Amino acid sequence: MIDLTVIILTRDEEIHLQRALMSLRALAARVIVVDSGSSDATIRIARAAGAEVWQHPWTNYAQQFNWALDRLGPQTGWVLRLDADEIVTAELADQIRAGLPDVAGIYIGRSMCFQGQPVRYGGLFPAQMLRLFRHGQGRVEQRWMDEHVIVQGPVAHLSGQIIDDNRKPLDWWIAKHNGYASREVVDILNHRHGFLPGQGIAALGSGQAARKRWIKTHLYARLPGGLRAVIYFLYRYIVRFGFLDGRRARAFHLLQGFWYRYLVDSKLAEVERFMRRETASPVAAIHAVLGIDLSPKIVPTQKDAA
Repeated sequence: MIDLTVIILTRDEEIHLQRALMSLRALAARVIVVDSGSSDATIRIARAAGAEVWQHPWTNYAQQFNWALDRLGPQTGWVLRLDADEIVTAELADQIRAGLPDVAGIYIGRSMCFQGQPVRYGGLFPAQMLRLFRHGQGRVEQRWMDEHVIVQGPVAHLSGQIIDDNRKPLDWWIAKHNGYASREVVDILNHRHGFLPGQGIAALGSGQAARKRWIKTHLYARLPGGLRAVIYFLYRYIVRFGFLDGRRARAFHLLQGFWYRYLVDSKLAEVERFMRRETASPVAAIHAVLGIDLSPKIVPTQKDAA
């Protein structure tokens, strides 16, 4: 059997976690659930399924996942990054169980359902994502949004997929993406002003993720704010045939391809107006407008605590 450790980050995921854990049973993997304060049955479900439960306060995805990586023992083999609302398909489980090549990391296809309906058009899925890597050779880049696993060494690809099928209500999805938009503004401003050392744009190699980030950074970012959201939506919906998707999947193209991108631009403009009006630094403006505190945290020493 493959020496595999699966890391799942959770907070109030009782609706999804059992399904994710069931999809891992054929892999006989070590599963670590890193929880950041669930108030539902998430922890009970994880423990009942035999998963280890670690608890750690949330800052962002990269810090949470890397914190878990740093706690793994040196004897750990492969690591799989899996979200609580995702499942490992039987095809992918068979491919992993059959043996993995001698590489640092492996790209896996990721497809998505929106409100239970597959998103088949729009040029989005299956997205090739580096989700499987050797312990010690991979780490999540330090970003607030759109973070990827970066590996040192050669990579390979598997045809099996992970399916993202979140079943929480639309209000939850909107609230989550509202938070995503604020975090993306942090990354955009940090790229422009460099106020978070070591949290920039990492080299992603030459895969699909690297191409998408290059387009986003060098082409999309140069278009006028607001207008670029319209252009991107029309590209997905018309040029890449998003209109052929089912009704719920078409709503995903509108919400994620237009509303979300327009929201990011609107929040970015609001923060930049505050910076000009108040002659404020990006860190101060982000705190005042978006409520995200990026100032260094002072950790009390044992002597201070006494």
